Amino acid sequence: MLERIHLAIIREVDRQGSLTEAARMLCLTQSALSHAMKKLEQKFGTNIWLREGHRLRLTQAGQYLLAVANRLLPQLDHAEERMRQFAKGERGTLRIGIECHPCYQWLLKVVSPYLTQWPDVDVDVKQKFQFGGIGALFGHEIDLLVTPDPLYKRGLHFEPVFNYEQVLVVSRQHLLALATYVEPQQLSSEVLITYPVETDRLDIYTQFLQPVGITPKRHKIIETTDIMLQMVASCRGVAALPRWLVEEYASKMDIVPVRLGQQGITKQIFLGIRETDAGIDYLTAFVELARQPVYL
Repeated sequence: MLERIHLAIIREVDRQGSLTEAARMLCLTQSALSHAMKKLEQKFGTNIWLREGHRLRLTQAGQYLLAVANRLLPQLDHAEERMRQFAKGERGTLRIGIECHPCYQWLLKVVSPYLTQWPDVDVDVKQKFQFGGIGALFGHEIDLLVTPDPLYKRGLHFEPVFNYEQVLVVSRQHLLALATYVEPQQLSSEVLITYPVETDRLDIYTQFLQPVGITPKRHKIIETTDIMLQMVASCRGVAALPRWLVEEYASKMDIVPVRLGQQGITKQIFLGIRETDAGIDYLTAFVELARQPVYL
């Protein structure tokens, strides 16, 4: 019958690209690995993969099992780790995924007091799940997701933890620095600096520019907040960031926040968890701590 080792082999062969490397990673001999998969193919009467030169190509059946492996194995690994923690009397590890670049700065302020309050809980922050966090939650790769754009799915719960205003960031020497607010057309001659995110996930585009058909003179991508704001301070462009973050940097950089439109753009940060984890004390404690305004 289909066993965990079969799924592990399929996943590792896909990762490593060869039976030899997969066998080494799984601490198996290549002959044992090949024998196990041959028996599985005979059991179901279909090939898992086909050899093309020195490479293996998954068949349709193999692709299906790979998807199953990628979905189930992280859950099994997580369950085993939890059982080991229970056996040792440990609380566990809180794995946090982030779908919000500037939220990392805020998260650090919450993590520090949380570690003090919960000395038997470790925290692991995973930024690789930007814009793939929902799947990571369902796949038990993370336990909590930080996101400004919750996607409500059955089995998940999203808790709003704080409100913030998205603002335009400009240099103090910029002509817009003294403006009460900025209109979309005023950005048509500006270089807009953003994180490496699709424009349909950027509020400056979806809620401000696109509704009136305005595009900036140029769109420039920068990955880090510090470099982005150094560019803004040097009059190399403008950016859109949370007001609380801009005000923190404004004390050490030559930048100012300007409201986006007369009404401004209000956003919320949500923490998402699996409904089945709602009773885990150290997880719900993190959510409660994050809701305290002292960490904004």
